[in-house]
Amino acid sequence: MDYGKHQAPQGYEPGESILTTLIRIPVRIVVVVLVLPVRMVWDALTALWHAADRVLLRPVGRALARLLDTLVLTPLTWLYTWVLTPLGKAASWLAVALLLWPWIGLWRYVIVPVARYGIAAPAVWLYGAVLTPLGHGLRWIGTALLAPAARGLGTGLTWLFATLLVLPVAGLWRYAVVPAVRYGLIIPVVWLYGAVLTPLGLGGAWVLGKLWQGTAWLLGQVWRGIAATGRGLGIALAWLVMTLLVAPVSWTYRRILAPIGRETAAAFEVAWRIAGYVSRAVGRAIAWFAWHLIGVPVSWAYRTVCTPIGHFVRDSVWAPARRAAAETGRAARAALASARETVRQARRDAWRALVGSTDGARSREPQGIPARTLGSTTTVPSAAQASETSPLGEKFVKQR
Repeated sequence: MDYGKHQAPQGYEPGESILTTLIRIPVRIVVVVLVLPVRMVWDALTALWHAADRVLLRPVGRALARLLDTLVLTPLTWLYTWVLTPLGKAASWLAVALLLWPWIGLWRYVIVPVARYGIAAPAVWLYGAVLTPLGHGLRWIGTALLAPAARGLGTGLTWLFATLLVLPVAGLWRYAVVPAVRYGLIIPVVWLYGAVLTPLGLGGAWVLGKLWQGTAWLLGQVWRGIAATGRGLGIALAWLVMTLLVAPVSWTYRRILAPIGRETAAAFEVAWRIAGYVSRAVGRAIAWFAWHLIGVPVSWAYRTVCTPIGHFVRDSVWAPARRAAAETGRAARAALASARETVRQARRDAWRALVGSTDGARSREPQGIPARTLGSTTTVPSAAQASETSPLGEKFVKQR
């Protein structure tokens, strides 16, 4: 009795509230009902997309690619290779011939010789033969004559300036201005500062210090009272906010919103999987019905009707027609070869009758190169002969 009384309800897990257990099954049922049509439509669209891609899009894409290659890329390649490239090479050669080579010739055969022999060589000669000796002479004049004269003149002017100006001014400063300033101004000011101003300043500073200490103590006591009052008000306000706002909101989120959101997400996940199982089962059933209603009859018709008809057409119509066409072609080629040989022999006889020939002498009629098969020396009657209109005296090289 006690064990049954205290036993947890079915579906209840430790750490979960009773609200979570109560809303789990209804939410999952509702979500399955809502998600199942969406999943079936999704699977149907996916299957249609894969079928369309396999049956329509890929062949159309390959056909469009081949058409694009045939109608666009191949003509463009031919145009680039056989038209634009030669035109570009001709244009580049023409541009170099008309624009670059004249400037190169002008630079090489006009500007460089003029600059070298008309400007650089005279300038070098002028520098070496005229300016250098002139500079050396001016340097000697400045070093040997002007520098001693300048040093002597500077020494005389310095002595004259020191004697006439600096020494009188220095004596006036040392023996008149400095004593007057020292004994008439500095000593009375120092006495006034030490005997009068310093005691007054110390007394004023002591009075101001005491006043500042009293004011600071009073302001400190006032600030401590204000701070204590603010702390009390802050603690009370924080307690009111935590008690009246944060705690209810936190409890609502933790006990109501979080379980509802978690269970809703889990319900959507489970419902999506269940809808997938149902959708696949429905799809397999539709495929089974389609195979037995359409695929089996079509397969039976293909194996029973189309295949025997196709074999009969292949063996009774197509193969004899192909063999007859091959025999006709061979007979036509043999007839053409015989006719060519007859014409050739008649032409040779006519040539001998017109020109004539002696025994042992080589005929002046050009002989055609007999056609041969690849890799052998056997003459093939149906193979193409060499040109029969070659001029007299042309040398023929025997084929290997």
